[in-house]
This record gives sequence, C-alpha cells and structure tokens, in this order.
Amino acid sequence: MSEPIKKEIREEVLHKIKTTGLSVSEASKQYGVSTKAIYSWLAKDGEQIPSLDLIRKLKKRNQELLTMIGILTYELEQIKKGRK
Repeated sequence: MSEPIKKEIREEVLHKIKTTGLSVSEASKQYGVSTKAIYSWLAKDGEQIPSLDLIRKLKKRNQELLTMIGILTYELEQIKKGRK
C-alpha cells in the first residue's frame, strides 16, 4: 500500500495548478500523484477547473481582442500622421 501524500506536497501541487496554470495531468506526472487524487483535492478545496472548451474559447477571444487593439493602434497612428 502506498504512503499518504504529505500535506506540503499537496499544497505545492494545488498552488502550482492555481497560480502557474500547471495542468492536472502535468502535475500528476511531475509529483507522481494520480490525477484522481488531485481532482479530489481541488474539489475539497472548492476549486473549479475550467473546461478545455472554455479555455479554447477564452484564447480565441483573447486573440480577437489583440487583433482589434492592433487595428485601432494602426488607425490611430494614421490619424496622428495626417494631422502633422
């Protein structure tokens, strides 16, 4: 039977997932802890893991916004050049 995971390791894993964006599967590999255990810790901690679909949607929206900023910045520069 395996030993229980130390509290310090559990806290470190949860901290990295929450603050650095480390995925549960990567944390599982890195720390040798099952994904089931990590998801259990997150559930007990009241933390919700965003779905992959939500992450993709947010990345797409982020890219759209960056494109808009680029276009607006370019147009503003063209207006400034026209005034000189």
